[in-house]
Amino acid sequence: MSLLGTTIKPFRATAYRDGEFVDVTEADTAGKWSVFFFYPADFTFVCPTELADLQDHYAELQEMGVEVFSVSADTHFVHKAWHDSSPQVGKVEFFMLGDPNREVITNFDNLRDSGLADRATFLVDPDGVIQFFEVTSEGVGRNAAELVRKVRAAQHVREFPGEVCPARWVEGAATLVPSIDLVGAI
Repeated sequence: MSLLGTTIKPFRATAYRDGEFVDVTEADTAGKWSVFFFYPADFTFVCPTELADLQDHYAELQEMGVEVFSVSADTHFVHKAWHDSSPQVGKVEFFMLGDPNREVITNFDNLRDSGLADRATFLVDPDGVIQFFEVTSEGVGRNAAELVRKVRAAQHVREFPGEVCPARWVEGAATLVPSIDLVGAI
């Protein structure tokens, strides 16, 4: 069963953020857009490049009303150690959720047989509903600029429910209004 269009489940996790350990629950996502950015493990190879790329776009996401929660099966203690020792991860300002019990990972149906999270991204709307997700293979890193583009499209569709965003849509570009007249005309 796809998680698309479903409401996120309750969870409780401890995150590392801004030099502190903070408790996070699903209540912290209520009323705002949220990105859950799952990755397999701290102190690995592709993961720090993805987190650094996401950090490069974090201010832009914040301006769009989006909070970011990165998640792995590592503890919040390991997140702190990685943040303190990696130049790329050391830039991260968003929440780094520790999920050693795999509660969040399991709630998003994103647990591998190895006990690690798949490399996956979920966008949750202000009502707690999953609007899109993507899962990539172990060696394929994600592109935060493309994530920002897709978040903008999801926000546009929410604001203008009669419109849809075509491929490669960017903010300000033309959208489509589905109708019988468009069938076979595109």
